[in-house]
Amino acid sequence: MKKGVFFILAIVALALLFSGAVLAQNVGDSSYYFVTYYSNNVSGAPDATLRFVNDGYTGGNIAADIYVLDDSQELVACGACWITPDGILSEDVKTELTNNTLTGKVPPRGVIKVIADSTGDPYLPFYVTEGLHGWATHIERATPTSGAYSTTESLVDDANLALGEITQLGELCSYEQYLGSGRGTITCTPEDSDF
Repeated sequence: MKKGVFFILAIVALALLFSGAVLAQNVGDSSYYFVTYYSNNVSGAPDATLRFVNDGYTGGNIAADIYVLDDSQELVACGACWITPDGILSEDVKTELTNNTLTGKVPPRGVIKVIADSTGDPYLPFYVTEGLHGWATHIERATPTSGAYSTTESLVDDANLALGEITQLGELCSYEQYLGSGRGTITCTPEDSDF
C-alpha cells in the first residue's frame, strides 16, 4: 500500500515539474502572457493606450490580469478586466492604469504585464487561457530637448510564463491591494467606451 502511495505521489510531482517546465519553454504566440512598456507618462504628454481583443477561441469571456510596474521593477497597480468574445478592451495608461498607484506617485515609465485567465482573479492567475491579442501605443519625445511628443503603436510582446512569475505577480498584487486599502488598483473601462 505504501509503495502505491509513493508511486502516485512521485507521478504527481513529476507531472507538476514537467508542466512548469513546459510553461517556461513556451516561446512566441502564446496569446496568454504579454509584456510591453510605457514611457513619458508625464504631464503635457499624450496618454498611451493598452488594447486587447478576445479572438473568440474559447467561446467565453477572458480576463486580462494587468500588472503595472515602475522602472524600479516595483508593482504599482494591478487588477483584472473582462473581455467578451470578439470584444475589445482599451485602457489609458495615465487615467486608468497609473492613476491610483499604491504610493500615490505616477511613474513616468515602466513595464506592463498581462496574463489572460479564465477567473478574473489577479491574485491567483493560474488558470491561463489562450485567446487574447494586444497592442500598445508608446509616447516618445520628438527630440530630447523639445516638449513635442510622437505616438507609435506596436503589438505587445508574447512572453515566456513560468510558474514562479505567476506566483510572484499574484502574491504582489494581493499584498499591494490589501496594504493599499483601495490604492494600487487599476480602473477597467467598459468595452467600446473609449473610442
